[in-house]
Parts: sequence; C-alpha cells; structure tokens
Amino acid sequence: MIICININKKVHPFVRKVSLKLTPWKPFPTETLLCSGGGAVFRLLATAVTRQSYLFQFTKLFLSLIAYKFRSMVEKSVMVKNDNPPKGRKKNSKRNLWPKKGHPEGDEEHISSNEGGKRRRQKRSSTGEGYFGVEKNCHLENSPKMSIKNAKAPDYSQAHGLSTAQTSIVRKKVDPETANYFYKIANLFETNEIDLEERSVICGNALEETRGKELELVTDAIISHTLQTLLEGCDLDQLCSFLLSCAKVFSHIATDKCGSHVAETAFRSLAAHAHDPENYPAIEDILKKMCEAVTVDSVNVMSSPYGSHVLRSLICLCKGVAMGTLVECHATKSSVLAERLNSKLPQSSGKNPEQLQHGFPDTFKFLVVEILRYSKDQIAALCVNKYSSFVLQTLLKLLVGDDQVLLHMIGVLLGCPNASASKGCLIETARVQSIMNLLEETASSHLLEVILEVAPENYYDEILTKVFRGSLPKISTHICGNFVVQALLSSAKSQGQVDLIWEEINPHLRYLLEMGKSGVIVSLLAACQRFQIHGHECCQKLADAVCLDSEFPSSIVRNILFLESYFSCKDKSSWQWPVGEKMHTLGCLILQTIFKYPKVC
Repeated sequence: MIICININKKVHPFVRKVSLKLTPWKPFPTETLLCSGGGAVFRLLATAVTRQSYLFQFTKLFLSLIAYKFRSMVEKSVMVKNDNPPKGRKKNSKRNLWPKKGHPEGDEEHISSNEGGKRRRQKRSSTGEGYFGVEKNCHLENSPKMSIKNAKAPDYSQAHGLSTAQTSIVRKKVDPETANYFYKIANLFETNEIDLEERSVICGNALEETRGKELELVTDAIISHTLQTLLEGCDLDQLCSFLLSCAKVFSHIATDKCGSHVAETAFRSLAAHAHDPENYPAIEDILKKMCEAVTVDSVNVMSSPYGSHVLRSLICLCKGVAMGTLVECHATKSSVLAERLNSKLPQSSGKNPEQLQHGFPDTFKFLVVEILRYSKDQIAALCVNKYSSFVLQTLLKLLVGDDQVLLHMIGVLLGCPNASASKGCLIETARVQSIMNLLEETASSHLLEVILEVAPENYYDEILTKVFRGSLPKISTHICGNFVVQALLSSAKSQGQVDLIWEEINPHLRYLLEMGKSGVIVSLLAACQRFQIHGHECCQKLADAVCLDSEFPSSIVRNILFLESYFSCKDKSSWQWPVGEKMHTLGCLILQTIFKYPKVC
C-alpha cells in the first residue's frame, strides 16, 4: 500500500513521518480521497485495501492526522492572539478561559518632565567614548543562567552583554490524556454549577494532577489559564504544595510568557490568604523557599520582561505592600515633576509605599541580600537593562527606613560595596567615572534618579560633591542626564547643597531653555523656593532669558506660557502670540513656582 502526499503548502513534519512510515507497503489498485485541513490540501491516493487489518490501521492513522491538525490550528490561533500584547492583561472571567493578552514588553519608561513626552533613548555603541568622555564596557561574564530546550522565551539577558553559563532542562509536551483532563476541568468551571465547597475540592484534586508535569502545564498557552483559575480557588495548603513542587523550575516558569501569569496569580492568592494571621507561618515558609529558588537565577529572571514582573510581585508580597505598588513606583506621567514641585519636603525623605497587609521583614531582607549576592558580578550590566533596572528601583524604594541594607545596596549599585560610612568615604574616587557612565543609558539614569531620592543625606552629599560637582551644566543638557539633575534638585537636603547647584547652573539658564531642558529650570526654581534662597536672582535671570531688551516687561508672562513656540522662533522680535495653540506645560509650571515666591521677589 503506497500513500502519495501532494502538498501545496507547508505542512507539519508529522505528515512527512506518516508518508515515510507507509511507503514500504505494497501497491494495490487505487482510489482517491481528498482532505482539507488548516489551509493545506492533501491528496491521498489510497489502495482499495483487500486486507481488513490494513484498512483499520489506515483509518486510525488518517483520523489521528485530522485530530492532530485540528489541535494545531487551535493552538496556532491562540498563539497569534498572544503575539499581539497590549498594555495589560485582564483577568479572565469564568466563561472565558481562552488565552488573552500577555505582559507588555516591560513597563513604560519613567518620565520626569519635558512636556510629558516620552524620553528618547540616546543611541550609543556599547563600547567607545560616551557623552561624558567615559569608556563604556558593560559586558560581563559567568552568570548562573539556566535555559529551557524548545522554550519560546528569548534570552533577554544577552541584550546587555550578560554572558551566561547555560544548564539545559528539557520541557516535554503535554500528553493528550492530561490535556483532555484539564480541558474537562475548564468546561466544568464554565458551567457555573459547582458550589464553593466542591470548587475547593476540585481545585485541590486538579492541582494534584500537575505533580511532575508543572513546567509543561504552566507554560501551555491554554492550560495555563485553567491553572490560574485553580490557584484562585484552592486552599492554602494546596497552593503551597503546588508552589513547592514548582520550586526547581520556577525561574523557567517566571521567564515564560504564560508561566509568568500563573506565578503572579499564585502570589496574588498567597496575598489574599495573608489577611488571616493563622496563615502567616505557612506563607512565610513557602515564600522563603520561593526566594531561594528565584535568587539562584536572579540575573536571568530580573532581565526578562516576564520574570521582572514576577520578581517585583514577590518583592512586594514579602514587604507586605500591594502588588500594584510596583506600577506606582514606575509612574510614567509628567505629573511626577509636578508632584516633586508641590512637595514641601526633599524627595528623599521619601514615601515608603503604604503597607496594606502583613509583611515578612526577615524574608524580604533575605531576598534583597541574596539578589545582590548572586548578581553583584554583573551589576553594571543589570543597571543598564530596562527590566532589571525596574527590579532594582523597586527594591530601593521599599528599603526606605532600613538604612543598613539600603546603604549596602546603593554601594553595590555604584560599585563601592566595601565603602564605609564610619570612615567618611562612601564613594571611591576610582569609581567616579563609572557612576558618570550611568547617565549614558535610559534605564541606568532612571536608577540613579531613585538612588538620589532614597539616599541618606551623607550619601547624597558625597554623590553631589564627588561625582557631579563641576559637571552640572554639561549633564543638564544631556538627554538622560538632565532628568538626574532634576532628581538631584528635588532631593536636596540642605541650603548648602542647593547653593552649590545654583552657582553652577544659573549662568546657563537661557541656554538650557533654548535647548529645551526647561525641566531643569523648573526644578531649580522649586528648590530655591523650598529653602527661600536666590528668589530675586531667579526671577531676574528668568526675565532676562525670556525677554529681549526691546520688549516690554509685560511680555515675560506671555513668552513663558508659550515657551517652546517662543524659543523655536529664530527672529524673536517678530514673534507673535500664537492663536489657538496649547500653552507649554513646563512654562505653566515655571509661573506656578514663581508665584509661590515671597512678595519681596
């Protein structure tokens, strides 16, 4: 019996295997069967089989092929949906267990000012001389990263020179019997005919079926949604048992597109159980084990867009703050600058996110220390990676109040882990150029902003005097550095610190406005207003910058309100008030800040 397959489109390799398997059969008179599946047309020339056994085998094989093609079509359609990630993924309803929207590719970038527009990333080579004359080299080696054979999650750590030693783990496909079982579970929940008690029992029994198959089930595009439903409805013991069985492969689960959602659902379910004090010991125990599992591969996890989300959720859970806090920590609105301007206190006296539930301080401290221990050799590359930078920023913000660990972490990030506050030397002179190098990249400059916001006064003062002093005008014109100067001004702790910054920047006010760095001007005015210094000088310098000698003083307000339009005009003497044009956001903030000055100014 010979089967000839005529294929007019690309077909799954399974079809070729079928052809090879049946070719040796002896030919008989033929008849034609036509089958269509998934857009590919197979013309099967089959024999008029005289032996019943051959007919049975062929029929069984033919039906298996059709079933396989149908499943492939379903999975492909699901994957197409998941390959178009919008800005978030909504929780599935009970009647909608099909895959929906995945993680966005990481968070949006934090923006401090400049008309609320997105900060553009400055394109520079990974080596060579940067804007501040610093030779850049962030390519590091020997990270304990693991990878999955046949996994779809790409290696995001390689994007910033994170060389990794790989240990392979084979991820098997879900067998048909197990897949069918979980499809039936999904259909059962869709009916809405089970009560609360039955639901808990069903969830527990179904989670037991995942033993030994956690990785393939959690990373399956369809079954992962069923698992999320099960984790939301199970008891604490069943939840802890599931997480414990996932511990060995948790870093792979966290960095997978589907698996990361299952991991976050498990953490949300743990957070819900944390409202009951009787559950604290069990939750703390499982959190400690999950922290141990994640930190060993922390470099790979935190540099993945999916793993970064999972790790930040774990950090917030250990700290006892709402998981939504990680979004607030990376606010992307231009309102960040407005918030800084309206704050009467230095930014670094900072807001530690409100603790809404029971925290686990010992576990949180263990997590921070272990992350730093496993990643310290690659910290320079992690600082410039967008996703790992978000994790480090979250840790810094949540460490406010624990000066010992906070100082240690800042020291590690700045390359000075052995610096001692008691010896009066927190930043080594040899590391100054490396810290300046952080200004070159968007992610690392965001991280430096947060360091300035949370740093204790002695650390802030040393960064200002040792690193930035003498370079502030140049940094203020840099596409990323100008945001760091804004954070520096917003976080100033004393009048002397503002005086130092004022002396360097005030001669360049007009140039900064022409360069479009009005955010620096707003922050400088706000810092001077906060300490009640240089009020008259600020107003005079600003008036000189926005008003020509030939213009009436009354034009000052008009020019500030339409700052961008005014400075974009080459012939300013002929510039006219634009009709119907939107006022400049930062120009309005400048006027708002000036109006807060004492009347004597």
